[in-house]
Amino acid sequence: MAKNHTSLLLVIFLFSACGKDPSPPVHPPKDTIGIVETQVTNWFNQQQLPNGLLESVEDGNVVSLYDNALGALVFMLQNDYAKAEKIFDFFNARVDSELNAGIGGFSQIRSSEGNPNRHRWMGDNAWLLIALNNYKARSGNSRYDNLSKHIRNWLISLQDSDGGLFAGYDADGKLLNYKVTEGMIDAFNAVEGYTDFHRKMLGFLKTNRWNAADKTMVAWPENPPYLYALDLHPWSYLIFENFPSQTLIAANRHLTTQKSTVTGKEITGYCFDEDRDAVWFEGTGQMTLAFHFANMLQERDRYLLEMEKGLKRSTKDTTSAGFPYASNPGTHYGDGLLWNSADKEIAISGGAWYVFTKRKFNPFAVGRDKNIPREDMFWMD
Repeated sequence: MAKNHTSLLLVIFLFSACGKDPSPPVHPPKDTIGIVETQVTNWFNQQQLPNGLLESVEDGNVVSLYDNALGALVFMLQNDYAKAEKIFDFFNARVDSELNAGIGGFSQIRSSEGNPNRHRWMGDNAWLLIALNNYKARSGNSRYDNLSKHIRNWLISLQDSDGGLFAGYDADGKLLNYKVTEGMIDAFNAVEGYTDFHRKMLGFLKTNRWNAADKTMVAWPENPPYLYALDLHPWSYLIFENFPSQTLIAANRHLTTQKSTVTGKEITGYCFDEDRDAVWFEGTGQMTLAFHFANMLQERDRYLLEMEKGLKRSTKDTTSAGFPYASNPGTHYGDGLLWNSADKEIAISGGAWYVFTKRKFNPFAVGRDKNIPREDMFWMD
């Protein structure tokens, strides 16, 4: 299965700075008064470029659509709507020239100057719509309704006759005719209401991506060693009403303990897959948020503290810090190696999900209440 942000970031960081000696590690106290949270939000505030975009890592030169959606959400949690609007304004100015041009959709990655790579990934576009949905719900401002409408229309256009969604388009405009579970459930949440689009997608997921024994969505049925992907556990729980918390226990198959490259500390957390060769800070943060809403508070607090063992101080500002993409060298989802600096440079994604947990914020909450008929909620059977 091609993961939207894991495969993306492998490409991204091949072009970003690497090989630097890590800066002095941060040794945080138990974060009972928000010390780490403040350092992380400070890092987001310094990361925004004049054009509104956020580079995916510190000292990087590539921008991820998914990461910018996360960044906009972090800014909104600080009530800094101006910073979130700078991100949205960048994309709003490109509705005709990019979103609705040719094959449609926004590019998955682009340069810091804003030049797109033309690879249109469905899941990343869904995340921009999720961020826009939250913006309207929180601010009451409808200024991006047109942008939201066209993203929604593009997502719906990717639906196949079997109810699944195609993954997007490659840089040459060729349809990616495989279906990514993660991206589909993102789109399920992002597109408002409960319509035939949603009903048909649930039919596809029930038939093709559901493990009833584990009460878990699966990622890659054609490749049994990578049947499971970590983020499907917390995201399914956070997206779907009445989803069984058993899926969070089933995520234990991803647990691993690794030594942080940055701090030298042993960290226990969750890997991308069952290779269990690296702690993925983003995915571990996703699990802490799901634990919070499942009222599994001991698990939430344990893994927040484990994340803090890998905190890295910013090279630009001593009041800022964040989490690398992974604790140590290893593989991302599947057997491909992580990029050289994945365990060294501060990345957006882990910090965003850490902040979401600290703020008790479910980014999927705005689109969660869809009044799904009981007979369509196959996870309750």
